[in-house]
Amino acid sequence: MRTISELIQDHPIYTVQRDQTVAEAVRYMAEKNIGAVPVMQANRLVGVFSERDVITRIVSRGLDPTAVPVKDVMTTRIVVAEVNESYTSCLQKMKAAHCRHLPVVSGEQLLGMVSLRDLLMMDLDEKERNLEYLESYIYTIPPGTAKKYNQ
Repeated sequence: MRTISELIQDHPIYTVQRDQTVAEAVRYMAEKNIGAVPVMQANRLVGVFSERDVITRIVSRGLDPTAVPVKDVMTTRIVVAEVNESYTSCLQKMKAAHCRHLPVVSGEQLLGMVSLRDLLMMDLDEKERNLEYLESYIYTIPPGTAKKYNQ
């Protein structure tokens, strides 16, 4: 079974600092085309800031995104994935936590971020490979068997 390390190995890590304003974080997320970003305090992961946080904690309350720091509206009860976890384990964590993004860590070090879409694509790829294997197994005639049935 494939691990999360395969998924994040070539992806850059995008983060924001907890003291940045929501407006700065949102511009950065739009520039990088990402829906959520890990929030750091120096080199330590302290939260996740997502599009959902913007809607539920800024827009719906009528707050000024240029005046509110990310630390006041980020999600602090975060669920993380260890780098050696399987993608299925991460999918289960996301389902249980009702979230769509998981920071990937090794101990205390942030290594990346995976989205539900990333994991579902990995799951689909795994299922396609299994299907190809099963089709090959079913429709392949072992060597020498064809002569036996053609007599």
